[in-house]
Amino acid sequence: MLHNTPLRNHLDISHIRSSCATCSLRELCLPVGLNDDEIQVLGDVVSHKRKIQRGGYLHHTGAKFQSLFAIRSGFLKTCVLEQDGRQQVTGFHMTGELLGLDAISTDTHTCDAIALEDSEVCEIPFAKLEEISRIIPSLMRHFHKMMSREIVRDHGVMLLLGSMKAEERLATFLLNLSRRFLVRGYSESDFNLRMTREEIGSYLGLKLETVSRAFSKLQDEDIITVDNKHIRINDIARLRMKMGNSSCIT
Repeated sequence: MLHNTPLRNHLDISHIRSSCATCSLRELCLPVGLNDDEIQVLGDVVSHKRKIQRGGYLHHTGAKFQSLFAIRSGFLKTCVLEQDGRQQVTGFHMTGELLGLDAISTDTHTCDAIALEDSEVCEIPFAKLEEISRIIPSLMRHFHKMMSREIVRDHGVMLLLGSMKAEERLATFLLNLSRRFLVRGYSESDFNLRMTREEIGSYLGLKLETVSRAFSKLQDEDIITVDNKHIRINDIARLRMKMGNSSCIT
């Protein structure tokens, strides 16, 4: 049972509910049926917001792990620096997703997180999350589910890079973005890419020229229409056929 001691930085209940509605933490609180006191406690933990300008770093490789970050708005990439100085993109992350899980086991971040556009995150001090999870046990169960999903996604990327041709990789990538936009209430067939062709190539394990050729081929077949970074999927069923039977990068 929660104590009645006044909470610092208390947030209005309706504000907490609405601000978490499009955040990855909605899976930690809203479906669990928390009472108002419990929502107040959770609201205090996630109340600190950070803004990152385009090109700015949320965290650097090797930085001490202290917090997880839920993306409130914007788009970020995670990447590591290869021995030859090249930047290897390891993921793209959008509104409602959680960053920082990579650092839990080692207490240091294993990648850079960089904003691809002006973004805002909710900072969640991990020690406080563990503390309130002892008060609200269902939070940790949901948190473990989120960690499991990240593991499955990483496994999907490995399968993608190991077994697919260039066109299949790009189709899978676009369909993954389409699905993620859809679940956030945006169009699944009409969206802007926040990343460059080079960054897509780095993520998919393809050269820039190969990525460009794959985009051109899909456009020549009228499956997609490309206008700089704007993508319109004209035939999502045919794009799925290009992906084959794979369900990688869920």
